Amino acid sequence: MTVAELADVWRQESAHVLGALLRRHGDLADCEDAAQEALEAAARQWPQEGRPDSPRGWLVRVASRRLVDQVRADRSRTAREQREAGARPADAWTVPAADTGSGASTDDPLELLLLCCHPALSRTSQVALTLRAVSGLGTAEVARAFLVPEATMAQRLSRARATLRSAGARFGRPGPDELPARVAAVLDVLHVVFTEGSTRSSGAVLVDAALTTEAVRLTRRLRALLPDHDEVAGALALMLITAARHAARADERGDLVPLEEQDRSRWDAALTAEGVQILEQVLPRGHLGRYQLQAAIAAVHAEAASAADTDWRQILLLYAHLEQLAPAPAVTLNRAVAAGMALGPEHGLALLATVADDPALRRHHRFFAVRAHLRERAGDVDGALADYRQAGRLTASLPEQRYLNARAGRLAARRSAPTPR
Repeated sequence: MTVAELADVWRQESAHVLGALLRRHGDLADCEDAAQEALEAAARQWPQEGRPDSPRGWLVRVASRRLVDQVRADRSRTAREQREAGARPADAWTVPAADTGSGASTDDPLELLLLCCHPALSRTSQVALTLRAVSGLGTAEVARAFLVPEATMAQRLSRARATLRSAGARFGRPGPDELPARVAAVLDVLHVVFTEGSTRSSGAVLVDAALTTEAVRLTRRLRALLPDHDEVAGALALMLITAARHAARADERGDLVPLEEQDRSRWDAALTAEGVQILEQVLPRGHLGRYQLQAAIAAVHAEAASAADTDWRQILLLYAHLEQLAPAPAVTLNRAVAAGMALGPEHGLALLATVADDPALRRHHRFFAVRAHLRERAGDVDGALADYRQAGRLTASLPEQRYLNARAGRLAARRSAPTPR
């Protein structure tokens, strides 16, 4: 078995392994450590002994042995808690456990997400820790999602684990009073996973269909459980409309194609129609949330026959509502793009200036990419060239890096071209 094959197995099974361990042992940090030790054991043994018939069952057994050794002194307490957990009545949130093929059972990923968004943590810590533990994203990817340095995110994750341990947090099914907050956190987790899949923050590929497909699948299931939850519906609509554009987002070489240059005939009309239909069902109810607003923005783009037909004034208005509802520098950044397109680049640059000193944005390539685009449209070639180059240096995505460097190269060539007499 190659390293790549082992990585594929781990990506498919890690959430199930962690779910099984949490059900039996409860301590997230210990379960994560045990799962990692099982992976290391697999890396040593599988190349020589071959891949087992049930990789999931093998990983669960090895990790469980490690935990049993560690908590042997607490065996009676663990057994008591397991008996109590088994006596709890099932509720509307119970999802049937998946069959591992080896007699062991694990939690469904959706239920595992709900379990990991523990109320002992702040919302931000819930989302970050769940992303790291369950979604398969690395610490660097989680850090980029939160616009913080990797070292900062590593410290946050460590503090979150320590908080759970000091609180004696156990991972049983949440009660009805806990569900609203947990569902909100799970939506944030799924949105980050989908966003990372839509535009990988690092590496050689632009879109990771495995991440986006799983995020859509779990959001569909969440909506089936909560058909009247408007924000779940909004999140699903946003994902579907965005996913409809994926086939057109990269060319045959894998290079990024910006929205205004995409071949709209390659957009998936069925996904767009489904997303718009969901949105039309929930918007009249009047309980607007940020995912519904983002989905509405995506729908305006989707319904334009061409880039020139885009109703940027409507998009600008929607971003203004979003900024009032969920203010954040990243929202202002998107609003600046809309302002630049609807009212002129000077308006967009003026909005950008209000968040130009935000340290999180200045660490992110997209701030400089947006400012470069607006400066280029405003005729500031030198400023745009400097920003494109800085954006290219900051991104860890090779397709985005190539695109930004190509834009910088075209501007540099234009600047050095002789002036016609």
